[in-house]
Amino acid sequence: MITRDISLEDCILDLIDNSVDGAWSQEGSRPMGLADGADLSSYRIEIEAGPEAFVIRDNCGGMTLDAAADHAFSFGRSSLSEHDEYSIGVYGIGMKRAVFKLGSEIRVRSTFTSEDGNRMSFAVPINVIDWLGSDAPPWDFDIVDDDPLDADGVEIVVRSLTQGSSTSFSSPAFLQNLKRTIARDYSFHLLRGLRIFLNGEPVTGWAIELRQSDEFVPVRMEYEDEVEGQPVSIEIIGGMAAPPPESIDPDESEEGDRRYGWYVVCNGRIVLAADKSQITGWGTEGWPQWHYQYAGFIGIIFFTAAKASALPLTTTKRSVDTSSEVYRRARPRMREVSKSWISYTNQRKQALEEARRKENAAVAVPLAAVASRSAVTLPTLVPKPVEKPANINYSVPVTRMKKMAKALGSINMPYREVGLKTFDYAYDDLVGDD
Repeated sequence: MITRDISLEDCILDLIDNSVDGAWSQEGSRPMGLADGADLSSYRIEIEAGPEAFVIRDNCGGMTLDAAADHAFSFGRSSLSEHDEYSIGVYGIGMKRAVFKLGSEIRVRSTFTSEDGNRMSFAVPINVIDWLGSDAPPWDFDIVDDDPLDADGVEIVVRSLTQGSSTSFSSPAFLQNLKRTIARDYSFHLLRGLRIFLNGEPVTGWAIELRQSDEFVPVRMEYEDEVEGQPVSIEIIGGMAAPPPESIDPDESEEGDRRYGWYVVCNGRIVLAADKSQITGWGTEGWPQWHYQYAGFIGIIFFTAAKASALPLTTTKRSVDTSSEVYRRARPRMREVSKSWISYTNQRKQALEEARRKENAAVAVPLAAVASRSAVTLPTLVPKPVEKPANINYSVPVTRMKKMAKALGSINMPYREVGLKTFDYAYDDLVGDD
């Protein structure tokens, strides 16, 4: 079945992609560069997800009757059909498998204004069980007249939800994670004013910023490539988003680590976020595996193409096709950016005070404000000799350790901290100042 290789979350993102593409089509279908000044504030996407029904509606221009007949509700695309340029979520198999994954009673409504200025509306009612029970081709769906929506746009209502959909939409954790994913993956659209609501609550896009000073300057380079004659524009931005951690030991309580790594953006949509895997090169070709020491780094690579087929996307649009030639040619440039940061964090361990001072002097700037520069600039630190540490290991009865912890201020104090504090106490008392 066509729904097996896609998650419920992917289905919802597929439907959002269609709405976003509709908004961009209304704005003239153009490249979504950081500095294009596009304003999407007149468009909104509302999602209602509950245990009984799922609804998504937008005011993003609607689906035309031709698009419905040739793409969305026909199995096998017409060779005469064309997709909007600079899109990512063309109506087609993605939309069908998305609604099939959600439930079995579906009604898709669209209102649009035709080229001759007439406002038109139609609906596509689908009963998946009845449709599956029919062996007679064609397997296309009926398109019927319908009352107009309040604004040109699309409304999809799904009832008789699958067990998986109903259970997930009843889960606050699922809905919270979905909201977080939407905020991240559509951040570049949300920051242009697009409004997305999940169960009535607005979704706020992530504001990705890099720190900049005389000594910390992010890279921002652009170049052109092509795939089978289709031009692809590539832009790479990267640098310090935050100072590296004080300790190189991972700390699960650190929210920040989940934000760092490489982001891959295709036609404005983040398809891979905060990646620290081999997909973005970590642990390959002499490139070290991601280590907590490298936290604080963010790199973003934008691929922009008129034809979505030229983008290095997987079919789920949630990762990168690493066999894509345009992506393979981009990876060495990404590696150079990462290598600079890795080298800096290695130097930093030998000159912590100097590094902290320079890092604190750098201020956060939005990506669009980063100037063009072919390489990242990072401070050259002067290493200071570090005295070899002495490790002290000894055991004491637990009851005595807890009494000591209580005497030091907290019975829950970690053993290691108790050891350090008692050493410092004894050192001050017996040795005094250095």
